[in-house]
Amino acid sequence: MKKILFLLTLLCSISLAPAVSADVLPEFDDNEPVVTIRHGEKGTYYEYRVNGKLKEIKVKPVVGKTYYLVPTDDGEFQRFEDSTLMLPKWILFSW
Repeated sequence: MKKILFLLTLLCSISLAPAVSADVLPEFDDNEPVVTIRHGEKGTYYEYRVNGKLKEIKVKPVVGKTYYLVPTDDGEFQRFEDSTLMLPKWILFSW
């Protein structure tokens, strides 16, 4: 009897769960960092944006070493060997 009651409870809870459509994409907050990955013939490009503004591009060529392109104030890109993107890495709360 307990098994039947458990199964009925489980069945009711599943049927009451909201249906999630696969066509609906989750909403993103504009203030959160966004990484866009693009694949090209010469390599893979990772665009890092914060608040909608491009902060840096990580270039991973098919042949060669990974490097970073950082936009400057005049609209050009400056090349770096290491990332200049500073993201907070502290923990405020933990259990």
